[in-house]
Amino acid sequence: MTMYDSDLRRRFGGALFRPGDAGYDEHRLGWHRTFESRPAIVAAAASAADVRAAVLAVRENDLEFAVQATGHGTVVPADGALLLKTTALNDIQIDPVRRIARVGPGAVWADVNRAAARYGLAGLAGRCGTVGVTGYTLGGGQSWLSRTFGFAADSVVSADLVTADGVALTTTARQHPDLFWALRGGGGNFGVVTSLEFRLYPVSRVYCGMSVYPAERAFDTLAAYRQWALDEPEAMNTAVLLIRLPPSPLFPEPLRGKRVLAIRAFHHGENGRQVLAPLLEAAGPPLLDAFGVREFPDASDATNGPDAPPMANRQEIEMFRALPDDALHAIVEAGAADSPLAFVEVRHWGGAMADPGPDAGPAGHRDVPFSVLAVAPYLSADRTAADATLDRLVDRLRPYATGGSFLNLLTDHTKTRTAFTAENYARLTAIKRAWDPANVFHLGHTIPPAPDRKEIP
Repeated sequence: MTMYDSDLRRRFGGALFRPGDAGYDEHRLGWHRTFESRPAIVAAAASAADVRAAVLAVRENDLEFAVQATGHGTVVPADGALLLKTTALNDIQIDPVRRIARVGPGAVWADVNRAAARYGLAGLAGRCGTVGVTGYTLGGGQSWLSRTFGFAADSVVSADLVTADGVALTTTARQHPDLFWALRGGGGNFGVVTSLEFRLYPVSRVYCGMSVYPAERAFDTLAAYRQWALDEPEAMNTAVLLIRLPPSPLFPEPLRGKRVLAIRAFHHGENGRQVLAPLLEAAGPPLLDAFGVREFPDASDATNGPDAPPMANRQEIEMFRALPDDALHAIVEAGAADSPLAFVEVRHWGGAMADPGPDAGPAGHRDVPFSVLAVAPYLSADRTAADATLDRLVDRLRPYATGGSFLNLLTDHTKTRTAFTAENYARLTAIKRAWDPANVFHLGHTIPPAPDRKEIP
């Protein structure tokens, strides 16, 4: 046993796992399996005090450090590091009077959705219910309600965290406002959050779903979408995609495994079909019409499909001010019947995301209306076909893309800078210098500290 093992065991209330220990493999693995982290030790926190103990241990012993709740956002391996697991810190408190949720760093959206729904409230939830609330929110958080209410990061009202120096503090718009700004979209670069408070909204029932159409209608529907979306009301949130339907009972047997065109819609109201009418006309007769009014906790599965199991994959995200015909042809070709991609999605942003108010954090490129997201699952050791298809798509789209991305959807850690505007990135590096000059929190989407102690913009 090393000196830091002994010291950590004395301070740490949760379980510790070394390679070879029972439970080590279970705790080191997250949802993202593109690589397998092999940390030197896994520390499963049982309290907020354990978070501070872990941070102090890595500082005092010059260790690498990583944090994981569900592992959906893991983008680099934590080999040889102390991996802090916050999964068990999953407390959820709902204040229906203030319309505020307070959650621990291990809480997942499915549980928050159910807890808030008892009061007719909803958060700006991740599209997959198994996604962790905190990591998603720190990365910006683009919800099925984000055109209506903004990014999840914009709804944060306070965060308790442990800084790189091992100090536990609370940050709000008035307490450490520079740190509060950076947390709301800057990812895990500025501390380990032990509790997050965010606003809830009076949403109980929504018109939502994913309806599917013949893939041959893809180009015409996308062409209609790029125009229709520009006048889409803020109450409506949509995406159009080419997708291979999973083998799920949500879909009729003849459609399972079939490549189709899909329209996803999520409307804060019950007249969504009327709003969607021009887009549905362009798509033509559906193979499956699955739109309907649902309770909010059921809406995510209905719109997004079932949560995918842990897997290895690669995804590419590009942002666009406009989508010319050549870009649409590239999307349709990438989503062809024999494609190794799970889906290629065109998503409309804007709405409340583009008009968040003067105190908004650094999340996203708020003035860019469209994204294209392509996901390739690695179903075997040979990743050649999946990578080649994604590379071709990115090459075709590059002349029309802005070069920007979105942190939650970015899996290439070398492109972290592209998730922010130049002004916001400069401010983030200055705040990083102030709060984590040694770059303790760097195993992920790293924002390095500014090279000098310039004033925070």
